[in-house]
Amino acid sequence: MIIRDETLADIEAIFEVTRAAFEAHPYSSHTEQFIVNALRAAGALTLSLVAQIDGKVAGHIAFSPVTVSDGSTDWYGAGPLSVAPRLQRCGIGRALLNEGLSRLRTLGASGCVLVGDPAYYRRFGFQNPSCLFHEGVPSENLLVLPFGKDEPRGTVVFHEGFQAIG
Repeated sequence: MIIRDETLADIEAIFEVTRAAFEAHPYSSHTEQFIVNALRAAGALTLSLVAQIDGKVAGHIAFSPVTVSDGSTDWYGAGPLSVAPRLQRCGIGRALLNEGLSRLRTLGASGCVLVGDPAYYRRFGFQNPSCLFHEGVPSENLLVLPFGKDEPRGTVVFHEGFQAIG
């Protein structure tokens, strides 16, 4: 498996892997593939990484800047994270997330925020923040990983690309 930056040639495969990964997901709005395209079109993909196996895209993760109401800077949102259904639970998502977090640290990021399953993301060091909120998201599904001592406070807002529906 190779983890690398996306290329133009990957865009259609990323769309399909993302669509398929969330097709049967019970908490999905089934718009994740459109979110990735909207972030890309807006120039908001700080990192867009693919996992390649045997020359094919097997997984993808996006990272984009977030805004925090307390003025905290250099925070990024992770997601969507997708892996082709037949390859899930093989470590591809873990490899993508670890590589992305490592690259964010190298960029000097303050930390990462995401909406997801706490049972999965806590193994990477993500925790439920005590003083950070996201409208419409249950507190148990908002997770934060500070890279330093400071944890953001207030309301976090993901890029408007997360509102994409098609």
